[in-house]
Amino acid sequence: MSSQFVDSVEQPTPASAPDADQNRPLRRTGIKPWLGLATLVLPVLLISIDMTVLGFAVPYLSEALSPTGNQLLWIVDIYGFMIAGLLVTMGSLGDRMGRRRLLMIGSAAFGAASAVAAFSVSAEMLILARALLGVAGATLMPSTLSLIRHLFPDQRQRMIAVAVWASAFSAGAAFGPILGGLLLERFFWGSVFLINLPVMALILVCAPLLISESKDPNPGRIDVLSVLLSLAAMLLSVYGIKKLAEGELAATSWASLVIGLLAGVLFVQRQRRLTHPLIDLSLFAVRRFRAAITANFMLVFALVGSLFFLSQLLQLGYGMNPFDAGLALVPGLAISVLASFAVIPIAKRCSLRGVISAGILIAMSGFVLLTQTPTTDGILLVLIAFALLGLGMGLAETLTNDAVLTAAPPQRAGAASAISETAYELGGALGVAVLGSVLTFGYRTGVQSAELEGVSGSALDSASETLGTATAAAQDLEPAAGEALLAAAQSAFVDGVQLTSGIAAGIMALAAATVFVLLRGDREKASAAAK
Repeated sequence: MSSQFVDSVEQPTPASAPDADQNRPLRRTGIKPWLGLATLVLPVLLISIDMTVLGFAVPYLSEALSPTGNQLLWIVDIYGFMIAGLLVTMGSLGDRMGRRRLLMIGSAAFGAASAVAAFSVSAEMLILARALLGVAGATLMPSTLSLIRHLFPDQRQRMIAVAVWASAFSAGAAFGPILGGLLLERFFWGSVFLINLPVMALILVCAPLLISESKDPNPGRIDVLSVLLSLAAMLLSVYGIKKLAEGELAATSWASLVIGLLAGVLFVQRQRRLTHPLIDLSLFAVRRFRAAITANFMLVFALVGSLFFLSQLLQLGYGMNPFDAGLALVPGLAISVLASFAVIPIAKRCSLRGVISAGILIAMSGFVLLTQTPTTDGILLVLIAFALLGLGMGLAETLTNDAVLTAAPPQRAGAASAISETAYELGGALGVAVLGSVLTFGYRTGVQSAELEGVSGSALDSASETLGTATAAAQDLEPAAGEALLAAAQSAFVDGVQLTSGIAAGIMALAAATVFVLLRGDREKASAAAK
């Protein structure tokens, strides 16, 4: 891409300049844009609800479908992998065919895939259904964020709208455990997927009435080879990282990672040559854009990974029922929502560099606290630590998402949004894959190394799969041996949580340092990032 484009990104167009983009929205007043925003946050809300609901459904899935530890991880993270692999393509497709149209197609597909997931009869079927959910979900996220740019051309209104959009992740995550707890205590585990259907129906009804169509007037054709390269790069590299994190150092794991990285290199080179690339690589020349993407990726990596293991810790480690476990995490997620709005006045007085770095460091302190998780009676510590995670996430996300939105011209909003959402979903997928795999490896090692009287090697092998299978295996033993096995499994799980939290804290420290360096010399107020 040309250097003139980079200049146009960093230097706003004067208000008096002629507008060559036929899709650039006029300044709007009234309630309709805000009703449109309410429609756009529905899929975001739903996806975050799915994320936390599924985490709390893990014990029920383990009992009903008897997945192996590896299958359980795939059930959780195949959704994120598919989204990460297709987001760039779907963002570019939305620029071409219309972002609202893509949103509606994705909503219908998401509802259908949810029904398949709800009535899955095997772990393999559920993995496939989750993959289909990921394909449909990839159409939803870039459409929502890019349409916000279209609805709110005014910078101050847009920052509020982005705060609402970002807080929908936390709001859904806060509501998900409560809703999931109620559903799981009263209905079968598939009910956590059936809740998607009425929400998708509401989107299909409201979107045509409240949101006007938006697309790139001169999009060019979609390059099929670029689509294949991006998908291969994401899926193969993430799969390789996942396997290596699990301790599988076989040639296939390394080959998957290397081929994935090679596909990524070829993808980048091809984008530089294309007149209409899937990704505007010139956006990465803007330091605010790079900093925002980095922060989004690492924050979501840590947060989603923590939700995966904390929900299991509260239920299986500390014996809480799903509803009470959900309530224990609500304060931290509610704090994240409040922080998303509280940061707006803070942004008027502080630098973008300072606010984002501070948010990441606050999140890091939560993980540092989790490294001290006790084997028993650790609920209060988890609550405080997760509150710190939510506070840090909320402070950073509003500003990073707004910086991403305003870095691109309106006609390329879908592509820029797709890059941001790719960072989100890839971070979430890797958070579960890497941190979840580290936790699984630490737990398995701890259980298998235990020497327990009256517990056979086969029982230990079965218990080492997941904490849920350990609970089931303990019930088949004599009471004393079962109690000893369950105690050893819980201790191994807490040790794994401590190790995983330490790694996450290190990632947060790296994220803060990276943002601090990328925004060196940036003395503008955080609110100026959108001007």
